[in-house]
Amino acid sequence: MTNADDLAGVLRPPGGLLEGKVAVITGAGAGIGQVCAAVFAGEGAKVLAADLSGGQDDTAAALGPSVSPFRVDVRREEDVEAMFARAIEVFGRVDALVHVAGIPGSRRSAEITTEEYEDLTSVHLRGTVLCDKHAVRAMVPTGGGAIVNFSSAASLNVDERISMAYSAAKAGVNALTKAIAVQYGPQGIRANAVAPGFTLSKKNFAAPPEIMRELAGKAALGRAGQPQEQANVAAFLASDLASFVTGVIVPVDGGWSAKLA
Repeated sequence: MTNADDLAGVLRPPGGLLEGKVAVITGAGAGIGQVCAAVFAGEGAKVLAADLSGGQDDTAAALGPSVSPFRVDVRREEDVEAMFARAIEVFGRVDALVHVAGIPGSRRSAEITTEEYEDLTSVHLRGTVLCDKHAVRAMVPTGGGAIVNFSSAASLNVDERISMAYSAAKAGVNALTKAIAVQYGPQGIRANAVAPGFTLSKKNFAAPPEIMRELAGKAALGRAGQPQEQANVAAFLASDLASFVTGVIVPVDGGWSAKLA
């Protein structure tokens, strides 16, 4: 018969999912990244809230002393390296990277232009390469950690309203995530990706109402997602509850990618 003592090792206090962990979160100045910072802090993590916009300062001020701001351009390796150095300086270690930073990928032209390709891949793909690279360097000396990259449902299937270059860059994020998981798993690194569907983050409210209705309706649940629904999954993947989860792409899309059309 199972008793309370048998279950003690699998129970946790509510609100302590990430107690004692240190997370670097990019894109933390607004949208999903900002909500991730709030969720992680609420679950007990110390957070380096990183962004290029300046919004990271407001995020840190709103969330209190467990959150420290940092300005980063994820396209620049020296910025990314300095970001992890700052996290270690302030908090002593890095246990998790949540890489959300990105730019909108709405349809730009009928054909991919060089400018569009460079713009989207430099942020989404090169930025992920650099952040994951330096996350691994920061985590391995302390026994490993968790990387949660943000991909997109557009990396799994095609939507005519989304830039082909954006979809390709996000598909690259998926491939990179799996490669990191396989290559660095023996050193204690777990790597997974969240693939959001249409989410009611600030940038998406700029879309015309009819477009928002159309995109929200693509989900099997018949609605758009909320940033916290993405952040909650990221928190799980960064936590010890996901200790045997690595190398997977998790669509948090309300069933959009399960539909044939």
